[in-house]
Amino acid sequence: MDMKQIKTLVQEFDASTLSKLKITLDSFSIELEKNVGVVQAPIMMAAPVATVSAPVVAAAVSAESVSAPISGDAILSPMVGTFYSSPSPDSAAFVKVGDRVKKGQVVAILEAMKIMNELEAEFDCEILEILKSDGQAVEYDMPLYAVKKL
Repeated sequence: MDMKQIKTLVQEFDASTLSKLKITLDSFSIELEKNVGVVQAPIMMAAPVATVSAPVVAAAVSAESVSAPISGDAILSPMVGTFYSSPSPDSAAFVKVGDRVKKGQVVAILEAMKIMNELEAEFDCEILEILKSDGQAVEYDMPLYAVKKL
C-alpha cells in the first residue's frame, strides 16, 4: 500500500462510524482507532527496516454528538454505546424532566455490542434536562441527564 492509499484509508475511516480497524495484507499491517473525538492512526509497516507513524487526525464531530458543558450534577454514560430512554419504542420513557429518581432506579438503556445494559441512578436526584435522544451514540463519561442531587 502506498502513502496515497493510506491517506485515503485514514480519511474514509475518519468519516465512518467505525471506532477500530485493523488490516493485514502480506507484509503490510495497519491499525486505526478513534478515541473521544480523535482518530489515532499508528501505521506500522511490516517491512524489515522501518515503522511509519501517521499524525493524529481530528475526527469529524457533528454538533449533535458534542455535549455543551453543563453546570451542576449529571448522570454520565458508563460506557460507549447507543442511548435509549425507554425499554422499547412503544413504551413510556424511564424518566422525564421533573421526575424524582431514587438511587438504583433504571433511567435508561445503553446498548453495547448488541447487549442491552440498564443504567441505574447512582444517587437520589431530580431530572432537570434530558441531554440525549433515543438512538443517539454516546461516549464514555458523556452526560446523559442534567440532575439536581437530593
